[in-house]
Amino acid sequence: MRLILRWLITAAALVVAARFVPGITITNDNGWVAVLVMAAVFGLVNAFIRPVLMLLSCPLVLLTLGLFLLVINAITFSLSSWIAQNLFGAGFVVDGFFPALVGSIVVSIVSFLLSLFLPDENEPRR
Repeated sequence: MRLILRWLITAAALVVAARFVPGITITNDNGWVAVLVMAAVFGLVNAFIRPVLMLLSCPLVLLTLGLFLLVINAITFSLSSWIAQNLFGAGFVVDGFFPALVGSIVVSIVSFLLSLFLPDENEPRR
């Protein structure tokens, strides 16, 4: 159940990013399908590809005191959009590096804020 809630939170954050960041558009007639596909792809890219990128770029992350993590986030956001478009036909389009950078920041902030409303796993049930 928690996985589905996280997926929906990511989808809502992607909608906010598409609404407010110029350069991020949803081109499908059925936009919710595009957003849900993009949210699933984004989660998989963050789970499997992002750790490899972080490991390979560890010296750059240390050299820039962590600011290179923003570049990694933008790369994974743009890669997720490319995979969703080309492999699954979802119409979630990110036009360039700077929309990907700002979009990844917006998605991170909105996802964090919406995750605050999820119940804590470690808290006992009443």
